Amino acid sequence: MTIGIIGGGASGMAAALAAAEGREPQVVLLERQARVGRKLQATGNGRCNLTNLHAGQGGYQGEDPDFCRYALEAFGPEAALEWFRGLGLYTVAEDSGRVYPYSDQAGSVVDVLRFALEQPNITLRLGTEVEKIKKTGEGFLVSAAGETFCFDKLIVACGGLAGTKLGGSMSGYKLLRSLGHRCTRLRPALVQVKTDWPGISALKGVRANCRAQILRDGEIFSQSQGELQFTEFGLSGPVMFEISRDVCQGGGNWSCHLDFLPELAEETVKAELFRRKTTALPAGELFTGILHNRLGRVLTQAAGAALGGPIAALSGETLSRAAALSKGFEVPLTEPLGMDAAQVTAGGILTSEFDETTMESRLVPGLYACGEVLDIDGACGGYNLQWAWSSGRLAGLSAGREDV
Repeated sequence: MTIGIIGGGASGMAAALAAAEGREPQVVLLERQARVGRKLQATGNGRCNLTNLHAGQGGYQGEDPDFCRYALEAFGPEAALEWFRGLGLYTVAEDSGRVYPYSDQAGSVVDVLRFALEQPNITLRLGTEVEKIKKTGEGFLVSAAGETFCFDKLIVACGGLAGTKLGGSMSGYKLLRSLGHRCTRLRPALVQVKTDWPGISALKGVRANCRAQILRDGEIFSQSQGELQFTEFGLSGPVMFEISRDVCQGGGNWSCHLDFLPELAEETVKAELFRRKTTALPAGELFTGILHNRLGRVLTQAAGAALGGPIAALSGETLSRAAALSKGFEVPLTEPLGMDAAQVTAGGILTSEFDETTMESRLVPGLYACGEVLDIDGACGGYNLQWAWSSGRLAGLSAGREDV
């Protein structure tokens, strides 16, 4: 039996290794780029947050989030870490549950997977972009790079549209749709969100731990707490990624309400600022020791203070406004930055058309799909890679069984 796998990303490599475990199947992995794991190499700012210890407890979205439950229970975070340890990867877990390679380099994850693929019954075909799939009575004919491959079973693991500069594309969706499958609307997730607030340029590069609430027409749409980063375009960082899904979609007035001192009551902040009236410091240093200097100056100016004057000259009303702004600063939002900048795709091929216990198509026998190409996306912090490992392994094991 010969199993074809389209896509050499996280889920595709997991599928190939699982399918090859029985030693009987011959596995051919087709990757359109010059190397496997290119997007994986860039994840987590080059550190690769390869899973999250809480990933088996929820944190996934899609039209049917429960679709991923079977795969995650069969091969959850602990099993994935044991699997990686067997491949030679050492890891370290943070208090948040995020797991990284001990080397702190994504290349370590890619390397152990790449080395593991060097097996007699696994053939890697790089630079081989699949253009067409045809179902036959015996299996599948796959046209790629001027060649035609014959497979008994086929796994589509092409990934999603997000991260187009690193290889994200529409290919997986198009191939599966050509075989009769349907796709939901695709949109960016885990992405920074743009603003037209003119003050954003003064804060480019500033990071702040805060509580963030996304508001739509004044009503809370989503919220989280963690690290925010101001960019040239708007708001980024883990806290924004966690709450960015479907933001600025479907009309309405969108904004982000930021509490830069979530552990302190407004009255506590106010009392500290009033205490500083007794100092000789200039107004530009009102939040020194409390917030990032540039952020503090922006809040002070927004409260109506001239930065060059002394804090002692500021009115009680101005100090009260400054304290209130540190606990509730609102930034208008316009749109997500787009698929180029997104870490994952929300939406995908309908999961109702696949068997969650095998990842096999309900429409085309012998066809499987896994990973981001399906309508499942996870929270920020290793959830999406865990879905890739879990779904890829399940698809590979299922396809590798002669009785399936």
